[in-house]
Amino acid sequence: MADSDSDTEWKKWPCSKWTESHVSTWLKSIGIKEKYIQKLCEEEVTGPILLGLKRKYLSQTISMRSAQIEHLLLKRDELLMPEPTKVQKENSPQGGHNAQRNGEETSELSAAGVSTQEVQNKNEKKALQSHHPNNESHIGALPCHEYRTFCEDDKNFRYVKHKVLPPETGNDNMIVPCHEYKSLENAHKLESRKLKIKVAREVLRFGCGCMNMRANGTIHFGIMDKVTGIHKHGEIIGIPVRDKEDFIDALDYIENCFKKTKQKVDARKCIRNPKFIEVIDTDDSEERFVIEYDIVPQASVVKNELYSVCIPYLDMKDMKLKHEDKAFYQRIGANTLCLPDDDLVDFIHGLKEKDQQREVDELSVDQTIFVCNEDLKRNLSILLTGGTQCMDNSLFYIIVTNKFQPEHLKSIDFLVHMKIFSVFDFDPDSKTSGLCAMYKEKHAANLHFLHDYIKDLSTADLMKQLQLCDRTSWIFCNGRSDFDGGEETLDDKTWIKTKKKQLKKAVSVICNEILPKGSFVVIFLLMSEVEQPLVETFHEFYSEMSGHDYLTVISESRENYLKWSNLAQTSCSITTLNEISIVDMSWSHVNTSVQSVQLSVNRPTRCLPVIKGGLCDLKSVDEDMLHSLEIVSVDQCDDTNLEMMDEGKIKDIEQHFYQGGKIDWMNLWLADKKLCGESIQRDAFRQTNDILEGIVQSSNVKRSIESVKICHHPGSGGSTVARQILWSWRKKIRSAVVKQSNEITTVCEHALSLREYEEKDKNRALPVLLLLEDCNDDYLDDVRRELGNAIATKKISSSLLCFVLLTCKRCHDPERMCRALPSQTVAVTHRLTQDEKTLFSKKLELLKLQFKPDFILTFVLMSDGFQRSYIEDFVKNLLHKIDHSSLITRLIRFVALLNCYIHDSYMSVSHCEASLGIGMLVEQTRFYRFVDSLSEEARLIFIHFRESTQISSIRIIHPLVAKEILRQLSTNRPQSEIAMDLLQDKVLIEHKFAKDPFLKFIRTLFIRRNKISKGDNVNSTFSPLIEKVITEREGVQKAVDLLKAAYAALGKDAFVAQQLARLLYSYTRFEEALHWAEEAKSQLPYDTFVLDTLGQVYKKWFYHLHDTLEEQELEPQKVSEVINIALKGITAFRASEKAPKKETVSLNNSYYGEVDVGCRLLKLLSMVNVFATKDGNSELMNYLLTDYIPETVQKPWQKFHGLLKGLQKSMYHALECISEDLSYFQKDISEEDEELDTREPEQVHNPRKWLTRKCAVYANLFCHVSDVGTHSERVTSFQRQMRAYKLGGGNITSIFSLLNDLMTERTGKKLEEIISMYPENPNRNDLDETELVNFLLCQVALACTWPGSSKLLTLEKLQKLCLRFSLEGKYTSSASALFLVSILFWPATNNEERNSANSQVLMSAIDALQKLFEHKITNVPLRNRRIVTHFFLGKAMGLYKIVHRSALEKQIKGTISERRLKWLGGEVWTNPEVVQLLKRVEGWTEGGHLFVRANTKGSKIRVFPRNSASLPNSNENVTFYLGFSFDGAVAFDIQVK
Repeated sequence: MADSDSDTEWKKWPCSKWTESHVSTWLKSIGIKEKYIQKLCEEEVTGPILLGLKRKYLSQTISMRSAQIEHLLLKRDELLMPEPTKVQKENSPQGGHNAQRNGEETSELSAAGVSTQEVQNKNEKKALQSHHPNNESHIGALPCHEYRTFCEDDKNFRYVKHKVLPPETGNDNMIVPCHEYKSLENAHKLESRKLKIKVAREVLRFGCGCMNMRANGTIHFGIMDKVTGIHKHGEIIGIPVRDKEDFIDALDYIENCFKKTKQKVDARKCIRNPKFIEVIDTDDSEERFVIEYDIVPQASVVKNELYSVCIPYLDMKDMKLKHEDKAFYQRIGANTLCLPDDDLVDFIHGLKEKDQQREVDELSVDQTIFVCNEDLKRNLSILLTGGTQCMDNSLFYIIVTNKFQPEHLKSIDFLVHMKIFSVFDFDPDSKTSGLCAMYKEKHAANLHFLHDYIKDLSTADLMKQLQLCDRTSWIFCNGRSDFDGGEETLDDKTWIKTKKKQLKKAVSVICNEILPKGSFVVIFLLMSEVEQPLVETFHEFYSEMSGHDYLTVISESRENYLKWSNLAQTSCSITTLNEISIVDMSWSHVNTSVQSVQLSVNRPTRCLPVIKGGLCDLKSVDEDMLHSLEIVSVDQCDDTNLEMMDEGKIKDIEQHFYQGGKIDWMNLWLADKKLCGESIQRDAFRQTNDILEGIVQSSNVKRSIESVKICHHPGSGGSTVARQILWSWRKKIRSAVVKQSNEITTVCEHALSLREYEEKDKNRALPVLLLLEDCNDDYLDDVRRELGNAIATKKISSSLLCFVLLTCKRCHDPERMCRALPSQTVAVTHRLTQDEKTLFSKKLELLKLQFKPDFILTFVLMSDGFQRSYIEDFVKNLLHKIDHSSLITRLIRFVALLNCYIHDSYMSVSHCEASLGIGMLVEQTRFYRFVDSLSEEARLIFIHFRESTQISSIRIIHPLVAKEILRQLSTNRPQSEIAMDLLQDKVLIEHKFAKDPFLKFIRTLFIRRNKISKGDNVNSTFSPLIEKVITEREGVQKAVDLLKAAYAALGKDAFVAQQLARLLYSYTRFEEALHWAEEAKSQLPYDTFVLDTLGQVYKKWFYHLHDTLEEQELEPQKVSEVINIALKGITAFRASEKAPKKETVSLNNSYYGEVDVGCRLLKLLSMVNVFATKDGNSELMNYLLTDYIPETVQKPWQKFHGLLKGLQKSMYHALECISEDLSYFQKDISEEDEELDTREPEQVHNPRKWLTRKCAVYANLFCHVSDVGTHSERVTSFQRQMRAYKLGGGNITSIFSLLNDLMTERTGKKLEEIISMYPENPNRNDLDETELVNFLLCQVALACTWPGSSKLLTLEKLQKLCLRFSLEGKYTSSASALFLVSILFWPATNNEERNSANSQVLMSAIDALQKLFEHKITNVPLRNRRIVTHFFLGKAMGLYKIVHRSALEKQIKGTISERRLKWLGGEVWTNPEVVQLLKRVEGWTEGGHLFVRANTKGSKIRVFPRNSASLPNSNENVTFYLGFSFDGAVAFDIQVK
């Protein structure tokens, strides 16, 4: 049934309203081939475009064959032909009327002096044209045009070429003029004398007829008076006019043609001078005119007179002017005919009656100014609201205006309260003295030019750069007088040459990429004389919006409007323009009328609480500047116009919430006003409120930035609790919702401005409560850090509470998340407490009195505790009779799939319409038409809302309902097929509006993995959808096919190809995995994750081959292929490591893969028979570490010898690189990176532990420690290195890991054992640099863990060993060496006597360390630059002055999350044990830098504050705690002395 309705839908609408879908359906019905239909659909041929299709376009662009073109054009014209024309065409032969016209033209041209042969040739040519097969005679129904107002000289009136005037008429009424057309298509080329005679013949004949009939009339020259092969009757063609005097002088024949003196005088009075009406033709620059003569036979002039005229003609023999015999003319129907002699007497007798009727008709005409009785206010309301009752925030407005007059600027209040998206302003003085200046007093606006919209950016980037949707975009379209950048005002012609293309682009971007149809109204304000650029803007909007829907014109001046309408009619008929225009309504009345239908009363300010208990005004213009925050004011919603809020609207708002919509401030405001029922406050509200009260009202402030977290099941009401909290606290402290689409720095800047707004003392201001909904931990940490920096920069006291971050986050296990930080976390689950059940039950009974249960379904489900059986039964009953083959069911499947797997997913109404084939035919009823097209089941489960303030969207009422719908529908159609249908739906995938968020949902569907760390129940290897599909029959292949389809649908997304490679190698399909890894690499050749995946393919392939080897004796030949795969993996990882980091998104992870493969490969080599003997290990070491090659492997491994012999060094290098990264940075991985990371979980979440373990494996494979004696003198450097690796002292990160061991005795013994490997009293040249670094760090670590050890050397001895390191020049030592120098050479006290040389060593080391760090972070993303501080300066002396971070950690109590907050909030530095342990260093600030004094006179050492904002702005003496990290010496807790 649905398909049948769709097939006939086009019949219900005029062709001008057809969508692409209607056109396609009609083309099918007339038998056009499918391939041509598809091409026309891809070219977006709608009904209006179909009307103008040309043969050339169909042939060249669509590649249609001739027969198909002829058939299409013929059927198109038959379709568009008016019904009377169709009947006439069918019932009468072609040519009767035309033959008469042709005959008339022949005789008339002959009389004017054109030879008979010329006339005959022209007629034959026309006949050929009308029957020629290639002639595009059937051009469809041309648009109609109105007449010029009779007897008025309207200078602004224009005709539009190829539009059609109404048929020629007779005189049904003596006052309403009759009309007669003459084309002069050929006659206009006559020389001056002949042309005058031709015009005079027609005018005098017509004039005489009208005068005798006592009827007004107009004869038009330049209008087709017959149907030809290329023109229609009444079509406006216009004619070139060489000399206007020819048409004026044609009336001079009156004296010779009217014989009686009185009749000559009367004819002069009745036949008015010609009017030359310009004809507009956008395709032709030639100037053309329609020439019109009005005939006005007033009763006082023509009474009792019968007029005769002698029509002039030119005798072709002697070329003399002659006259026909005197004749009387009359108008019969649409013709002017000679009065027969037989009828003359009767006609004369009837003149008296005609005179009397003429007098009566003239008296009855109202000569006063026409007053329109239509309700302009009502029309204005309908045009601006789209037909709804009031003007709310559901629509954007685009204003197009020219220069405002000063008196008009006093009445712009209605504009101030509109949600204006952009203003196209043609007033260059608007910024200084016009509308822009007045508007900016009330609201903020971003000032742009047309060229700002012409940038090679994606839509999202353009919107972000221009801040569209945040503030009004004020576009100066023709210069800006106050701008110093050279934007000059241009004349019309220059503007069209230079600016029109820019205008077209700007309008196209807004209409086709940013704002969906039906989401905005364009208002043209004609405030001064109209110029062509303003009209061009109308043409562009009319074209891009496919018609006049949602276009409005307002003009106080009728003169301005008439000029406008005559110029604008090339796009839109005068009749249609009149329908969308408000004219002659005073501007002050417009202002008052619009305000009367605005839902919000215009108020310039809102109220905020202040510290002393009062209120302050928040100006609208100031609020606009804080666009990253949705501020909740004390008087939120108080500006609502209650007169516009009838009971039905209030009921709709309430029902929307209880059906599953997000709670709005209006819901809470209406409840406070007792205009609707109160919303239930769950127990979580009370718990959150108690935590907030404890924070805000506490006299002992611990942190200036506090956090409260609400973790909730999806759909359990967590976001409602959060917004109820903001609502209840809005009068106590300042509150706002963070718009996370903005930069974090912007958010923090605005938050600080909100806190200090109208507050005199920054240290005495109310805290700000900021709500962050569903933000990830990275974002929250960054906000906290930026706010902390800002607080420190402002020198706000740390003992003052400034911000409370209220986070509301979905998760599948809220209670577990709550246990991690119980003092600041509240869990909201689907389960109701007993008290909540009572509240919900009572509320449900009240709601059932107002609403049907099906329409408050979410509340019904919540009242029942979301019992699975209830949801199952509801969905089962809902889907019982559903048509599984219908388009609506298909749409339900798609939305359920998205909502089930992706939080906050939705589908735009525009996408839904495209999917259902619904055309946007009547924009005013767009959404209601969409709703009407839905089945009853779909209406119950879909809820409508607006996303990002502009995208009208739908989703299923609750995630659990979506999940159950998908489960039950999957029994009929598996989820793999549903997902494949979605991916292969080109209409949805390629749909323009809301394309970015829709494709983002599709991408998330196939990439996002479940993570326990994010609140999911389990960790998943792939996206939940893929893992679900894998469980189906032949599921792996279905999953592969899905990812391939997703890769194509998402425009060859490299990360989808990466996931496909992961899936394939997980199921041992390595050749295919390799192909897709290479495909991903071709798309993103420098991306770390993509490049690493290629190595992972080889790694998994190698593991598989290794694990499937038979346990029997392995021969070199048998393992050759396995070794080959392993070495390819190592090569791939190395290529990733060496790739340019221009596009890197994280630190290079490929070193981990290289170490993994290397360790497994070494194990394999040790199992080969030649190396598996008693002495095999030594044989293997000789092979790998020397030039020796065993004979048995010489030939089988000839391709691998070089790579295998370099294996030890490459693994060592990889381990050192990993160690260096871990020594620099904290290894917290972002959620975004975690989706793409292919490493093992241990590598991601505990890399230091992984490194220690791998170092031991690596060392164990290269030497047997037990084979080496215990005396260090007998140990070679390599053996010592391997043993140190095995014990955990092979690199600095492993040694740092030992320091984190809580068993200090065990750590001490292990460190002593490592130190014993080195000479007891080494000289600086006894060890290479790497060994020396490890030895020194082991000494420092041993001093920290086991101060009484006999293995410890003195500080002076260690400093002497450090002199081995190079601190300057090209061959500067490693960062680890420089780090140790900075620790060991830093003086223990401020007054310690310093060695000048030592001081110079220290300064050189810190300087070199900083340079290395700056180079290190060049390609590291900001979020990964969290530096680890390893040691602090303590109060002890000598080597014991060095305090490891673990010593501080032991003093900090609480869970991991709580300890982390104490580090972030600076509470660590107030801990008594920490204060007792650490030494405060004295220094000073100078020029924004921090220094301590060096030993050399006048020299100083720069220290870098870990929190740069904590540095005083002025030059001060300060103290601080000193830390040591790989970016140099750093300062904590800086205090002014």
